[in-house]
This record gives sequence, structure tokens and C-alpha cells, in this order.
Amino acid sequence: MASLKPHFAIPNYEDATSFDGAMIIGEKYRITILSDILVRLEYSETGTFENRPTELIKFRRFSVPKFLRKEDSQYLVITTPYFKLEYRKNKPFYGSKVSPDQNLKISLINTDKFWYFGHPEARNFKGTSFSLDNADGNVSYTKGLYSTDGLVSIDDSENLIFNKDGSLGRRSDKRIDTYVFLYRKDFGFCLRDYFKLTGKPAFIPRYALGIWWNKHYPYTTLDLENLIWNFNKNEIPLSIILLSSYWRMIYENTNSGFTFNYSLFDNPKQMIDMLHSKKIRIGLNIDPTGGIHPDELSYQRFKKTAELTEEGILPFNIFSKKTLSAYFDELIKPLNNIGVDFYWIDYYNPKDLLTLRALNHYHLTDYQESKRNRGMILSRNGMLAAHRYPVLYSGYTKVSWNNLNMIPEYNLTSSNIGVSWWSHDIGGFLDGVEDPELYMRFVQFGTYSPILRLSAAESHYYKREPWLWDAKTFAIVKDYLRLRHRLIPYIYTEGYKYSKTGLPLIQPVYYKYPEIYDEPLYKNEYYFGSELFIAPITTKKDTLMNRTVHRIFLPNGIWYDFKTGKKFVGGKRYVSFFKDEDYPVFAKKGTIIPLAILDNEDINNTNPPEKLEIHIFPGKSNTYKLYEDDGISSLYEDGEYLITDIDYNYQTNNFTAIIRPTEGKGGVVPSKRTYKVRFRNTRKADEVILYVGEDKQTEVKSYVDGNDFVVEVENASSNKQVSINCKGTDIEIDAERIINEDIDTIISDLQIKTSLKEEIASIIFSDQEIKSKRITIRKLRIKGLNSKYIKMFIKLLEYIAEI
Repeated sequence: MASLKPHFAIPNYEDATSFDGAMIIGEKYRITILSDILVRLEYSETGTFENRPTELIKFRRFSVPKFLRKEDSQYLVITTPYFKLEYRKNKPFYGSKVSPDQNLKISLINTDKFWYFGHPEARNFKGTSFSLDNADGNVSYTKGLYSTDGLVSIDDSENLIFNKDGSLGRRSDKRIDTYVFLYRKDFGFCLRDYFKLTGKPAFIPRYALGIWWNKHYPYTTLDLENLIWNFNKNEIPLSIILLSSYWRMIYENTNSGFTFNYSLFDNPKQMIDMLHSKKIRIGLNIDPTGGIHPDELSYQRFKKTAELTEEGILPFNIFSKKTLSAYFDELIKPLNNIGVDFYWIDYYNPKDLLTLRALNHYHLTDYQESKRNRGMILSRNGMLAAHRYPVLYSGYTKVSWNNLNMIPEYNLTSSNIGVSWWSHDIGGFLDGVEDPELYMRFVQFGTYSPILRLSAAESHYYKREPWLWDAKTFAIVKDYLRLRHRLIPYIYTEGYKYSKTGLPLIQPVYYKYPEIYDEPLYKNEYYFGSELFIAPITTKKDTLMNRTVHRIFLPNGIWYDFKTGKKFVGGKRYVSFFKDEDYPVFAKKGTIIPLAILDNEDINNTNPPEKLEIHIFPGKSNTYKLYEDDGISSLYEDGEYLITDIDYNYQTNNFTAIIRPTEGKGGVVPSKRTYKVRFRNTRKADEVILYVGEDKQTEVKSYVDGNDFVVEVENASSNKQVSINCKGTDIEIDAERIINEDIDTIISDLQIKTSLKEEIASIIFSDQEIKSKRITIRKLRIKGLNSKYIKMFIKLLEYIAEI
């Protein structure tokens, strides 16, 4: 009898069985109270119930919660602090299809909400989808976990089960197996129990947070060297190169292949070593489902190991133990041995998610064993516990504003089902028009996305290379790509928190403000980690103003524009005007953001940096816990990591920043570090006191840079505490954003007579009523002001009236 490799075995198999004290069992039913908010409902005419893990469910061994149980021969009532379950014993869970008077009903305590089988769950805010292949702003979402009703169910009745050896199989009979979350407004509790039930989110390798390159093109080794040379010449970081199907031999009658095309890569290992020497990782596009072609170098070995007898293209069956073992031993292992970093599983069949999920699971498991590292794959969404499988690939999308407008919402709905690590085609993949404004806005959005993958189809005229655009577009895109690389310390820390606590990297604004969900102008806004808030630009600019007119809702509190430092009072809606180079990113008061300082001689390095720039915004004390480890292995689970607390103790005109290691081991970061601490919106301090460890520094390098006060600490031991105390009088700059300043810059940039600009400004900024201003502006036609500008200024006055 065939068996799988030992590393495919399911660890802690017994954890899929709940404790006896949590289960109430009858002749045909089993009800398991997993937590205060989570109940499992099983009904089987044969009285058999499932204790094995499934594709969706890994862990049911929750600590037994306290609950009240009352029953007689006919009725069962179970009560927890969150819900009350009432059941007519041994009756089918389903009652009438048209009446909520069911045999089983669960009421949400302290609300008028209740759940029953067949409940419409109409206020569910949706989840995610299989992919966005060929999408043009349109997508069909499935159910998520977040609902303003405070309840949701997930069905596990027909999902495949895992045997102890890791093989997959079907259940022996039909039964109901449903989980119901009843969390009221405590969605965090829902995510907590969901991740406990299904497995924690993936902790992706650090290099995956850098810049990805993906073009469907028959690259040669020389082509890749030239590509990397251009990235390096233009001082743009590059972390990953994905090779599409061209990397391998192309055979007739199959889309599968695992042998390098030696006419493109005469020495594949040497090519991969070259990439690694430049700190660039490689992912290969694969799809084994087409079968194994006779011309494959490993054909005979695969055939023998899989114990197949037929000739020609050998069928691939992921559910066959023999085929599975042969696949990884004879086809994948040789690629691993020459240094391939991960695989892009490009299987597209929305009607066969079982095969996709199996491919994802076994590839991830094999990766963890063969490379002794955290798992890493790129694949479409298998739709069950997709948060366990990094990174999700959204498919081949069109070049369009519609898609740019849709993708932020797509990421947000994915958070509703616990998924963060989506990789989209930044810039779009195919069709459409290559528009510099669209390209810039795509890259800016990608900078503040979980994954940034520049991607395009084969044509030379798809321009994802920043240096192929005009000088302005190139400069803006370069700045944002470099910023993305600099943000890795922050994003990696937030990714660690997501994996450990379940706090999504992307959080919709409607979690805190549910009413925003029904406001199209603001529903795409999101928190990016714990410190930043993004209001993405997804529409074209006004060409006359040369600005994007953008409406923004900011949550309660004090916020600062991350780039300019302008201050905004939250809990309000704003109209703002953004130049091409600007993007609506906001930091709340007290925000601390650690950024890498790029070394152009080692620009692709994603490891913990030797030089850190720390941005600190005024107004509130805060602590940011910077997390670092080796970036690829699972040694962090054994304590091989470092957490550095960055404390900001705020008082007006007297504040202190303290950088100190607090947990873990120092060996995972450089022994010496240079810190550039940038106090935002702060004038030069009268006195700066600097300590490194217990040593007071006699010389302190500090200076003013724009509206920021900067203190530099060079070559400090990363194991020692660095303390910076700043004192002075009236040193905080209260740079509040004023719409008149925005409009003044618009007037300044217009190609009209300067004398007209003076008259326009005197009207716009006067104390006249808006109606009078409109009339006066229209009269400027007799002085030569073009009607298109008159219309523009009338529109601007409407925006002012909204404030």
C-alpha cells in the first residue's frame, strides 16, 4: 500500500477532537460549545460524527468554556454570555423553508438578532473570490465573517478530510457539519476563534515584501542580467523575479513542464546563483495538471516512482499517494536543489478547487520540509482557509482604471475572511491603454499594499519598467518603489503581528464606522498596519487643475499627512487636491514608523538594515515594537528573533525617544546600527541630551530638515538602549491643513496671465458669499479668462462650500 512522505503527516492530529466536556451528544446530533461565541452543529441520520481534521478545520480542542445547559426528553437549551441555543432534540436542524420557527434556533443575547439554518445573513459584508482573471472592475464576492448582525456561519459538511498520513479523502456519508460565530460587535473575537479553528495566518518571508518583477516574456540569462542592471543603475530595489511558463520546455498537448529551456538558460543553476548573489529570489511558474510529457528529463524516474505503466503523457493525480511522492521527488526536488526559491502554481480551473487546494497544501508542506524554512508559494485562492497559504495570486487582470478602483475594495473584503497577502498585477497585466497617470497611481497604491508585484503580458509596449516612461513618471515611480523597500521593517512587523494575533494587515475603515460601507466615496479607505491610514486614489485627475480631486473621511483623532506633515482633525470629511507625486497617507498623532535607509551598493537587501530612519509624529506618547528575525526560517519559534521597543514619551516642548531591545536575541540584527530619528513637525530643540547605554554623548548631530527636527546616532550597539531627550520652547509646529493653500497652489500652476491670477485669488479668498464669488468669476471672461477655467473655478467654489 502506498504511503506519503513522513513530512506530509498531520501534526497533533488529536487536536481536531474536542474535549468531552464541550460536547452534547444525542442519537442523531452533536453540539459542541467551542467558546463563548462559537458553536459547532452536527446532525447525522446514522449518528456518526467527524473528529478528523478537514481542509478547513485544523483545531477543535478549545478549552471548555463555561455554559449553562438545560434539557428534558424533548428540548435542549444552552446559554453562554453571547448566545442562547434552543433545540428540539433529535429533530433535523432544518425546519420549514419559509418560517424561522426552526427545530434549532440561536439567539444573540442582548440583541434582537437570531440565527437558524437557512438564515439569509443579509448584512454580511462579503469575503473574497477565486481570482480576478480578466476582470475589469467587476467581481463576484463570496461570504465573509464580518456582519453588522454580529453573526455568521461556515459550512464544513462536504470538505475533504485529512488522514493521519496527510492524504485527503471524502467522508463516508452525508451529514450537517456547521460552525456558527455569534460575536455581536466583537469581530476581533470572531477572527481570534476563526484562526484558532482553521490555523493561524501565514508569516511570509521578509523578501516577499520587496519589489516583485513579473513579465510574460522568454527571458534569457543575459536578459535577466540586463534587467537587473537597469534596476540597479536607476537605484530601484528588486527582490523577486517571477519566470512565467517560458522558463521551461514547451510541449504539445500539455501545459505542464519541469525541465528548463536550455536555449534560454544554458546553465540554470548558474543563473539562479547569479540572482542570489544580487539578493534576488526566483519563483517559477508551474502547473502539473496537464500531465508529464515523455520529453521531460525526469520522465522515466517519475514513471517508475509513481508505478505507472502507460506510455505517452502520464496523467497527474494529486490525490494519488504514489503520484504525489513521485512528483515531489523526481520533478520538484531537482529544481529545489539548484536553488529555486518558491513556485507560482498557475492552475486555473474555478470548477476544480479541490485540486488547487491540494496543490497549495502539499507544495507549502513540502517547501517547509525541503528548505527548512517558512512556507512560500504564489497561487490562486482555494477558497478555504486561504490565509494559511501565502501568497494569493489574483490572476491576469486588465490595464484599467476600473480595476484600480476595484482592487482596494477587494483587499478589504478579503480581510473580512481573514486574508491579507494578496498579490495583484500592479499596472495591470494585459489590454487597456498604457497611461502614465494610471501607472503612477497603481504603483502608489502598491506601495501601501500587502504585496507589490509589477506585472505585464509579453508585448514590448507594456511598460512596467519605470525607466521606459517620461522623466516625471519615472521620478515619481522610482520614489515610491524606493519608499516601498524602505517600509519593509514596518510592514514585516505588522505581518508578524498578523500571524501571531490575527490582526489583519489591512483593516477597512468600516470596522469602526460601519455606515461608511454604504458611502462609495470612502468605502475603499483602510488602515495599513497599526500606524497608517490610506485613502487610495483610483480616479483620473482634473487635467485643468492638474490635480486629483479626492474626498476623504478621516477617523476620529488628530492625523498628519505622512509626506507633508499637514495636520487634520479627524471625524470629518475633506476635499483635497493631490498632485501626481502626492498620495493620501495619514499618520495619527504619536505615530512611530521605522524605515530602512537604503544603501545603493546593496539595494536589494531585505534583511534587517544597518541604518534605520524612525519617523515620530507629535501629540501623544506611544510605543512601537519593531520585530526582526532572519526573515526566512522558522527559528523565530525557538526564540531567534529581536523585538526593539521604540518609546516616544511626549510632553509639549520636552519629549524623549528611547530605542531599546526588550525581547529575544540580538544576533539576528546588525551588531551596530545608525539611527536617524526624525521628529515630524518639530522645530530645532534648544537642548538635546543623548545617551547610548549609560554613556552620555558629548557631541550630538542634529539639524532641521524642512519641518522636521532630526537627530542622528551613528554606529550604536543594537544591544544597548539609545535615549534622545529634546527640550525647548514652542518647538512643535502646528501645521494645520488649510484648503486655501491648496487652491493657491492650483492658481499658481495655471498657464494664464499673472494679472488674472491676482484677480482670481482676490475673489476666491475674499469674504464674499459663494454666490457673489461665482458671479464675479464669470465676469472675468471679458478680461480674457477662458470659459474652461471659469468652469473650473466655479467647481472649486463648490468644493469650498462643502467645507
